[in-house]
Amino acid sequence: MASQDWFDKDFYAVLGVSKDVSEADLKKTYRKLARQFHPDSNPGDPKAESRFKEISEAHSVLSDPELRKEYDQVRAMGSGARFTAGGQSGGFEDVFGGMFGGGQRYSGGQSSASFEDLLGGMFGGPAGAGGPAGFRGGPAKGRDLAANTTLDFETAINGETIKLQPSGGRPMNVKVPAGVSDGQKIRLKAKGEPSPNGGEPGDLVLTVSVRKHPVFERDGNNLRVVVPVTFAEAALGATIEVPTLGGAPVKLKVAPGTPSGRVLRVKGRGVTTTKATGDLLAEVQVAVPNRIPEAALKHLEEFAKAMPVENPRDDLIAKARS
Repeated sequence: MASQDWFDKDFYAVLGVSKDVSEADLKKTYRKLARQFHPDSNPGDPKAESRFKEISEAHSVLSDPELRKEYDQVRAMGSGARFTAGGQSGGFEDVFGGMFGGGQRYSGGQSSASFEDLLGGMFGGPAGAGGPAGFRGGPAKGRDLAANTTLDFETAINGETIKLQPSGGRPMNVKVPAGVSDGQKIRLKAKGEPSPNGGEPGDLVLTVSVRKHPVFERDGNNLRVVVPVTFAEAALGATIEVPTLGGAPVKLKVAPGTPSGRVLRVKGRGVTTTKATGDLLAEVQVAVPNRIPEAALKHLEEFAKAMPVENPRDDLIAKARS
């Protein structure tokens, strides 16, 4: 910012606010104007682009408490004065010459002390370190925005482009990558607020919630599913069908004597991310019928009598006692 701008421009008038505007009202007004005149909302409109730059410049000063205080002080001291490029009288130099009691001329010519030098000394730094009133460090990055979204289980696994309406921002389409998990945060570059003074935009931090699935459960990059089998299938062995997420069922072989809790693995049918692909883990659960027909019951009783006498819990009890 040039030195003269602090006297030529009324930043309060640029934003249409009073000099005692609160920080909250200033922020609210700026956001409204920035959305209205942002180049993305007015493509090819040089007037809107120029207005957006004026708004951003004014906000960059008034939103910083220190800059705003310095700006108010400079405006008050130089009220009605002009900074002239030569050695004309009645200008800005006379104001500061009278204040500091010297005949020194503060002009844009070959003087021993320039306007920038004077303000640098008054407000804590030389002009070369950032200019008057602390035009510090170059353009600032825009503020980050936060948003939340809830996805269906299958959408989170496969990825999808969704439409978001962030608080304080405009609607946008966002590509959610495949394999996002419940509670995961995704940082979307340059989707946040625009910079107040020409820097890069902020980011959008998206927090994802994932609805539960009635059949599948996620375990890292693997998917888990509980598969019921009959007692006869578990005891004698069988080939069964197992569901997959979003695809046709696959056939799995259950070996004779398979107990409840045994996990059968289907390679490559889990969650696919940019780093890895998981598997489908099918956990066998032996289903006990609620009602057994009388004829089957007699066969079952005969089966029990034919089996060796043993207690499958003996090992469990022994471990508990040790």
